[in-house]
Amino acid sequence: MIINWYGHSCFKIANQGGQLVIIIDPFDKGVGLNPPKGNADIIAVSRNHKDHNNIKAMSGEPFIINGPGEYEVKNIRIIGVSSFQNTIYLIETDGIRICHLGDLRQERLTDRQLEAIGQVDVLMAPVGGGETIGAKEAAKISKQIEPQIIIPMRYKLPGLKENLAGVDEFLKEMGLEEKTAVDKLTLKKKDFTNGGMEVVVMKI
Repeated sequence: MIINWYGHSCFKIANQGGQLVIIIDPFDKGVGLNPPKGNADIIAVSRNHKDHNNIKAMSGEPFIINGPGEYEVKNIRIIGVSSFQNTIYLIETDGIRICHLGDLRQERLTDRQLEAIGQVDVLMAPVGGGETIGAKEAAKISKQIEPQIIIPMRYKLPGLKENLAGVDEFLKEMGLEEKTAVDKLTLKKKDFTNGGMEVVVMKI
């Protein structure tokens, strides 16, 4: 599996061999960043807003997921879990379970949400505040879910028009110093054996 980040809440997940591409929360240019481009097989939209639902930016004939429910597309299992004004997505591919919190606006997850999400290997969590949760809430929710890898998203970046806090505040909440950002994240199921939580900061 290869994970790339376009900024804001938008990720590209390519399964092993790059045979299938999942795009989460494609945004439009009004965000202030370059929108994602390229082919997509599946697009998941956490919130019906221009920061998350720019489906037309992608080419191909993608299967669109736009709300809670259970989906199976080309052997990829996706569960949409309802939250306040948003859908949390759990995506399972290559034996790895990814949770994308979207524009989450809850200080904590409920027991029902945690049960629906289940075990998580990779958590994509908003950390910059504004219309969604900030560093403190993201740290608390990360500890509720207990993933092995946390990828911060939706925080201050050059060019971004929304006024958000930087990722450094989240790192501080997690007891970490500044981390070197990576261009992409390549993962295999065998990578998830040691337990513990690691924060991975990504470049756009």
